Amino acid sequence: MEEPAIRFTETQGRRIAWARSGSGPPLVIAGWWMSHLELNWDEPHFRAFVEALGRHRTVIRYDAPGTGASFDGAPPSASVAAEAAALGAVLAAATAGPVDLMAASSGAPIGLAYAAAHPERVRRLVPYGGYASGAAIADARTREAIAGLVREHWGLGSRVLAEMFIPSADAAEREAFVEFQRRSASAEEAARALEAVYRFDVTAQLAQVRIPAVVLHRREDRAIAFELGRQLAAELPDATLVALRGADHYPWFGDSEQALRAILHAIGVEEGVDPSPSREAPTAAAGERELTERETEILALIASGLSDREIAERLVLSPHTVHRHVANLRTKLGLPTRAAAVAAAARRGLI
Repeated sequence: MEEPAIRFTETQGRRIAWARSGSGPPLVIAGWWMSHLELNWDEPHFRAFVEALGRHRTVIRYDAPGTGASFDGAPPSASVAAEAAALGAVLAAATAGPVDLMAASSGAPIGLAYAAAHPERVRRLVPYGGYASGAAIADARTREAIAGLVREHWGLGSRVLAEMFIPSADAAEREAFVEFQRRSASAEEAARALEAVYRFDVTAQLAQVRIPAVVLHRREDRAIAFELGRQLAAELPDATLVALRGADHYPWFGDSEQALRAILHAIGVEEGVDPSPSREAPTAAAGERELTERETEILALIASGLSDREIAERLVLSPHTVHRHVANLRTKLGLPTRAAAVAAAARRGLI
């Protein structure tokens, strides 16, 4: 996919850069305290992630006012209202109808505020690694220390943030992220943006969000604790919490396949959740039809005693999808019962 063209719109006297890629119904991504439309696209993990989403949705990304490609010489936005207005301006420029909204990280309070005020413009709401109150991310002393480190020692501060955001990355990937941060913003710009993240608070607006939400959060997230995602889901009127594996804050690091499946499932892309049926694992015994990798994985989980619903939760699939896989593998292997499935799994060395 070619690098998306960057377009511009305005709100409240601020310039906002946005880009569109992929095809299908619109998916708007609002999030992350630091972004840069051009530099992000150069990062292989990020680009692969957005391109995977783009096979099912028209992905619309933007840089918040005063940041990344939206830099206009003025400080970054410091209020939820200003950020929500920027999101609304991007939606007005990019598409006329309702959108699926992935409100990630510090974009979660922005997306929630916008959805509360404009429910007619949001079809599905997916907060990812988010929170309602920035003050809950860390205690006051820690917040001040991190912002101060970024402001006074941006080189060291960018490395500390890399450890928090992408702990699974290797040395080269971490160094690339450090370089990305320092190219995206000066020390003062980064510190101000981080301080704004800590000030965002939409706790009082959660009850007004009437759109069903699927809250996705990694259990060991080092940047935004899982408990903040749990609280967010509990306080929204109609929300489902889906816990994901891993400690990386960015979904394109760590188990990115699971994160991608969860996001696609949350926005209703059933066919995008499963690997292609053509990806088969040549593990079948003689006389048995070959199973796909997914069917082999589900067979092992059946053998471990999990129900179809428990398997669906484990793999972030719908129960209907799991039921279809179970029916397929039982047909291929001629399995009349789940006990027979356990025996088949034993023959294959899965248990």
